[in-house]
Amino acid sequence: MTPRRLFLCLALGLASGLPATATAQARETLGWGRILNNDFLGDGKDRWRSSSYGVSLVRGPDWDGGLPARPGEILEYRVRGEIVAPRALTGPERKDRAFAGTLGVGLHTHWAMGRTELSAGLDLVATGPQTGWAEAQDWFHDVVNEPRPSDFVVENQVADALYPTATAELGYPVKLTPGLAARPFVETQYGIADLLRVGVDFRLGTLGDAALDLRDPTTGQRYRAIAQDGFGWEWVAGADYALLGDSAFFPDSFGTHARDTRWRARLGTHWQGARDVTFFYGATYLSEEYVGQPEGQVVGSIKLNLNF
Repeated sequence: MTPRRLFLCLALGLASGLPATATAQARETLGWGRILNNDFLGDGKDRWRSSSYGVSLVRGPDWDGGLPARPGEILEYRVRGEIVAPRALTGPERKDRAFAGTLGVGLHTHWAMGRTELSAGLDLVATGPQTGWAEAQDWFHDVVNEPRPSDFVVENQVADALYPTATAELGYPVKLTPGLAARPFVETQYGIADLLRVGVDFRLGTLGDAALDLRDPTTGQRYRAIAQDGFGWEWVAGADYALLGDSAFFPDSFGTHARDTRWRARLGTHWQGARDVTFFYGATYLSEEYVGQPEGQVVGSIKLNLNF
């Protein structure tokens, strides 16, 4: 059995055993995580990693400011959609990347072993015309008087498919000074794209000391799902480097090939007025993802939470 298949089997076994490992206490909603990514909020150009939106519902017996010691107690139910577009929607241009729409649902769990933070989960990700994203972008661009996807772009988009996708991450937070923390991490994924990633995140401030942050797959930004009482600002930064294997975003039939490596660098800030009044903005540089891509791009991320 290959290492990738072994990892997938382990993740499937973990997911199937989550209800059995959860505590018998009644579950409650602990928080919601939301993040919108759009290149208009970054470099202002409509191309490549164009837009995505993710919503996560976190449930568990309780939250005392720290992760539980075993998986299955804290569960994250995730829904996420994304549009990946060629540089020129009006095509044709086979030297660009294929249009891809994705829609995924997943179940993840978060826990700790000593000071080591872990997460693992499974998503079922749909691609192709069945997601409806090409039609949605065509309608929206018509409304705002922007270029609409050409027939070539729509007809040559990534095809309909379903990809069970397993993801696992290991992080180790370290306090460097009373107000500055670093969190080196390793992440692996197998499914819609196979990759191994290493990186580090930094936090300047104390708003996140007893919070639960989740990682956005596209940008790597960590968005807050559970906040604690507090007021003020917190600044974050990070970078990571990935080795890429197979990827459904680059079908052989289109002719564009994924790069074997890629990297990301990000900055952001959290503001909190109360536990249920929070704001986040981040900017992420994404390096070139396919052979022939002339440059990277900057994607903006935003989250606004106003619950009164």
